[in-house]
Amino acid sequence: MDTGTLVFLVIGGLGVAVLAIGLLGGELLHLGNVGADGPVSVEVVAGFAGAFGFAGAIANELLGAGSTGLTVAAAAIGVAAAVPTGWLTARLSRAARDMPTDATPTRNDLVGTLGVVITPIHPGGYGEIRVRLGGQPVKLSARADRTIPLGAQVFVVEAVSDTSVVVEQTATIQ
Repeated sequence: MDTGTLVFLVIGGLGVAVLAIGLLGGELLHLGNVGADGPVSVEVVAGFAGAFGFAGAIANELLGAGSTGLTVAAAAIGVAAAVPTGWLTARLSRAARDMPTDATPTRNDLVGTLGVVITPIHPGGYGEIRVRLGGQPVKLSARADRTIPLGAQVFVVEAVSDTSVVVEQTATIQ
């Protein structure tokens, strides 16, 4: 293996290492103003260095670089691969960072939901119900003033805690 190829592979490996550090360390390595979408982020550095190093190593081996001129040509090919990779990485990381998301459901969102009893509820005790919250099934402890049988439809009237509610039985809707 040529020394130039080894250098390119080390640069590509450093790009992968920077990406791993960025994934584990969050925004610790950002080199610009992250809030204003700074010019250089960990993702861009990792994408650029990885593409430059690995494309340069491939080009260096394919060109059979033994001279300085061929190694410079391999580096130019590495830059030609790294620039669009860095640009695409910046666009994709900005899109992921700025992606709109729904609000996190809270205890107050439980009140008014319909559910199904999955463990019978007895007065003075707890049973279990299943409701859909944010499109996901959620199992909750439930209590009621009267006995509610397995499979009955219930309406959440109060959220005592994040995992416990007070319910009333409703007519089953088909």
